[in-house]
Amino acid sequence: MRVLGVDPGLTRCGLGVVDGAGGRTVRCVAVDVVRTPADAPVAERLLAVGAVVEEWIERYRPDVVAIERVFSQHNVRTVMGTAQASGVVALLAARAGLPVAFHTPSEVKAAVTGEGRAGKEQVTTMVTRLLKLAEAPRPADAADALALAICHCWRAPMLDRMAQAQARSAELARAHKARVAAAAAKATAAKAARAAGEAS
Repeated sequence: MRVLGVDPGLTRCGLGVVDGAGGRTVRCVAVDVVRTPADAPVAERLLAVGAVVEEWIERYRPDVVAIERVFSQHNVRTVMGTAQASGVVALLAARAGLPVAFHTPSEVKAAVTGEGRAGKEQVTTMVTRLLKLAEAPRPADAADALALAICHCWRAPMLDRMAQAQARSAELARAHKARVAAAAAKATAAKAARAAGEAS
């Protein structure tokens, strides 16, 4: 499975492509950071980010796009820019027919380091080690994008099993509900038949 991990942002948007070969084996295909000037109009910055993401989707042909889930931060302006960039990436992935997965920062940290509250340096160190990179990816946005891709490679099988279990559970619930309804209808019909027999 090939995953395009995206650490969304307007000033810096991290991109990382990782191949998962089953189990815990992962390999780095590409990594980079898209930068846009802070004084440029938001629409132009989003367009610049989108253009690079579109190019990467076409060049690397990922099977899925993994994006960091936006969560509440103290800086509302930063959250808005992150959410806008995240939306553009999700839109482009959907347009390309690719599934989109969102992972929270704590899920990514836990998957890569074993600790959901790990710091950025710890994440960067583990990403470098797991992907056997000659040097640590910089800035942190690049390492975060790779961490997202690794996280999805490892979490996807579990998420698939959970989805299948939920679908099976829903199917069993529907079948049970249908049996109960059929039994109730049969009981009602029998009661009506008895009443009609007594009346005659």
